[in-house]
This record gives sequence, C-alpha cells and structure tokens, in this order.
Amino acid sequence: MSNTQFTLSNRTALVTGASSGIGAALAQGLSAAGATVVLAARRADRIEQLVDEIESKGGKAVAVNMDVTQRDSVKSAFDLAERFIGTIDIVINNAGVASPKNFALITDEDRDFVMDTNFNGVWNVAQEAAQRMIQAGKNGSIVNISSVLGLTAKPGQSSYCASKGAVIQLTRAMALDLIKHNIRVNAIAPGWFQTEMNEDFFESPAGQQYIEQMPARRLGNLKELIGPVLMLCSEAGSFVNGAVIPVDGAISVAGI
Repeated sequence: MSNTQFTLSNRTALVTGASSGIGAALAQGLSAAGATVVLAARRADRIEQLVDEIESKGGKAVAVNMDVTQRDSVKSAFDLAERFIGTIDIVINNAGVASPKNFALITDEDRDFVMDTNFNGVWNVAQEAAQRMIQAGKNGSIVNISSVLGLTAKPGQSSYCASKGAVIQLTRAMALDLIKHNIRVNAIAPGWFQTEMNEDFFESPAGQQYIEQMPARRLGNLKELIGPVLMLCSEAGSFVNGAVIPVDGAISVAGI
C-alpha cells in the first residue's frame, strides 16, 4: 500500500474539542498529513495557540468558537469556516465530558450534561457537516470518537457508558444513511489515554494500580490515535464504513 493513500492534501478537517487532549493531538496529526484544519472548541484562547503552533510547522489552520450542544453555535462555526476555507469534508467528533457517579445518585442534570455533549453534540455536528457535504456534492469522512466504555462498562460511569454506546450505534446507522452520498462514517473507541479529564485519577495510587492490571501495563500515547484516524479519513480506508475500531491496548478484549 502506497503511503500516498494516507495523504489528506486538499482536504479540510474540522475537529471538535480541539483545545486539548485527544482533539489537539488529532488536529496536529491531520495537519501533518496535509489537511487544512478547523479547530473548534469553547476555549478560544487554547485553539488560537494551537493554530499558531500548526502554522509554525507549515500547516494551515483556523479557529472557530463552537458549543456542540447548541445548534446555532454549530451552524455559525461551519459558516465561518466555509468563508475561510470552503466546505469541510472531514469531521472528527471529539468533544466530550464525563460526570462519574453511582447510578443511584445520578440526577437528571448529571445525565443530561453528559448526553447533551457526548451524544447530541456528535449528532449536531455530524448532521450539519453531512448536509453541507451533500449540498456541495463532496465525498466525505466522519469519524466519531466513542470510547472503550461504549463497548464495555465500569462502575460509576453509567451516563458516560450510555452516551458512548449511543455514539457507536449512531455511527453504524449514519454509515447506512450516508453511503449513497459517498460519505463514510466510522468510530474509534479509545482506551485509556492520559488527558485533562482523567489525569488526577491516573496519578493517584488507585490509578497506578489500575494501569498495572491493563494488558499493555501502560496508558496509550495520544500519538497512537493518529494512525487509525488517518486511515479512516483517507483513501487508505476507502472501503471502511460503519466500523468501530478499538484503540485500547486490548482492554476491551480483557474486559477490565
């Protein structure tokens, strides 16, 4: 397989939740592969810094303020991006939140906080992107970031597990609806990568003990997510559609 199959030259990719962690790493990886990158997040200062970093390496990037839970915000961000760089044909639906709590103690507000970003947000961004790709007659690729907890479960994570499991089923259904428009939809299910969301736990004694139980006996490196995503976005994955790819060091296989 030629390395040119993984190139994203002349492609435009929007990454939600791009201000830190997985989103920031994927934005940098997409840029390195040749894509023009639209960085979308609520923390404008963080994504502006990332724009500067990408451009300092010869890439092209723009920042747009976006709250994925708000339809008007999503639409405005896409409008702004289109004015700068044209129709987006790659979407990385990465924005996510967590609110760990025992199921018996979860309030409606706790549940809705997680579902609104992790599921509704994915829906809002993917639908806006798909509608615009169809109108422009452009082939596209949408990659939804689920989680190993969409495939398995852990105590205290009912809302998060439910939201990420819903993303997996949404991905499969979207793939069937959008294939006739030459838009592929896939998901990755990351295992444990140290991010702002979980760093306190993994630096604790309990977190260190959990790492020792993992098959790989380590956390993932954020750069290890870039390869699978590049495959799904590029011609290298041209016949991959409706797939959910665990990137988890075999945690989902071990069931821990």
